[in-house]
Amino acid sequence: MNDYLIKNAVIVNEGGSHIADVLIEGERIKNIFRKNNFTDSSPLSSRNTINAEGKYLFPGVIDCHVHFREPGLTEKGDIYTESKAAVSGGITSYLEMPNTIPFADSIKSVEEKNKIASVKSIANYSFFLGATGENINEIKKINPKNICGLKLFMGCSTGNILIDDKKTLNEIFTESPVLIAVHCEDEKTINENLNIFRKEYGEDIPPKYHAEIRSAEACYKSTSLAIELAEKHNTRLHITHVSTAKELSLLKNNISLPQKKITSEVSVHHLWFDDSDYKKSGNLIKCNPSIKTLNDKEALLENLINNKIDIIATDHAPHTLAEKQNKYLKSPSGIPMVQHSLTAMLELNHKNKISLEKIAEKMCHSPAECYKIKDRGYIRENYYADLVIVDLNCPWKIDKSNMLSKCKWSPFENATFNSKVLYTFVNGNLAFNNNNFNEEAKGKILEFNR
Repeated sequence: MNDYLIKNAVIVNEGGSHIADVLIEGERIKNIFRKNNFTDSSPLSSRNTINAEGKYLFPGVIDCHVHFREPGLTEKGDIYTESKAAVSGGITSYLEMPNTIPFADSIKSVEEKNKIASVKSIANYSFFLGATGENINEIKKINPKNICGLKLFMGCSTGNILIDDKKTLNEIFTESPVLIAVHCEDEKTINENLNIFRKEYGEDIPPKYHAEIRSAEACYKSTSLAIELAEKHNTRLHITHVSTAKELSLLKNNISLPQKKITSEVSVHHLWFDDSDYKKSGNLIKCNPSIKTLNDKEALLENLINNKIDIIATDHAPHTLAEKQNKYLKSPSGIPMVQHSLTAMLELNHKNKISLEKIAEKMCHSPAECYKIKDRGYIRENYYADLVIVDLNCPWKIDKSNMLSKCKWSPFENATFNSKVLYTFVNGNLAFNNNNFNEEAKGKILEFNR
């Protein structure tokens, strides 16, 4: 049985910070003893003690938007490598998207992913079912207690993954028994924009125009439609990776998260980069939806803090470096992010742009509330011991030698972050300990209070 005592940590949890000792027994938090200072005596004891004086203890991060590429795309990443990178970055649970090969559009395909994760994933996991124009019967069979949600790509009908048929959309919004997570970009608008730049540049479009091709208007048009459908059918809707200031007018912040029927997330890279970074990073920051203007970036952070935006996620989407080094039109969209997401947000804290408590809320508490994840997302007695110990004053440089995603590149390469993850507990197992891993205990499938 796991048996650990974390002593003298500054716990960042539920809107506040305070010193405490935390006792782990088995998979769960047994006791929390709050202190006034580091010298207060504690009744808690354990065979294994970690002195966390001066360090910060967060709930394990729940990343509700990742692409781990297995099955079918494992040259880019796989459940083992990407979950390992995630755990080293403080992520203890993830929700993975369906666009693998094959596309996860059946209950059977989701169950196959669960089987792979049960033997390979170091972090806890759940997998989205993907909506197509043809799988409404599979959607109806979703068990809300063990499938995190339904993923819908809204756009023009390319194959049966991108859906714009109004009859199909209405049926999906009517029948889904779980939250629908929607990728909102209007494909018709994007193609019209693309044709404009093709006429000028042919096949050699500079990456800096990605933000104009996958434009704010394309996002706004699609997000508007998704919200219109959700309100019409009283559907539980989640807008993934909001990337524009314009979309924010469609969201509300006068409702507490548990009561919201329409929620949203922002990706770390949309809070960090803006279109001025294409000059340096080019296709390395090419993602969908695109990274846009400084005004968009600043508006996203402001509205994350004021609770219009509910969650910080990564949209972790690795590709090989060779793929990303292709010319713009052949370079795939997506950025590896799980290893550095928490430390990037802590860097924004160092710059006085966001509080530690708000980081914990948006990366830990809110994902658990939004998806109704059972017994996770908080530091509470009897909750699973998914915990992260961070040193806020431990500078380290990101380079290929310490990158753990299989793709071995990052848009943060050569950056120095001031905060470092020291320990990560997953279900009470000390999975990550100062750059060492304990991989014997695997993550668990997530359960949902629905």
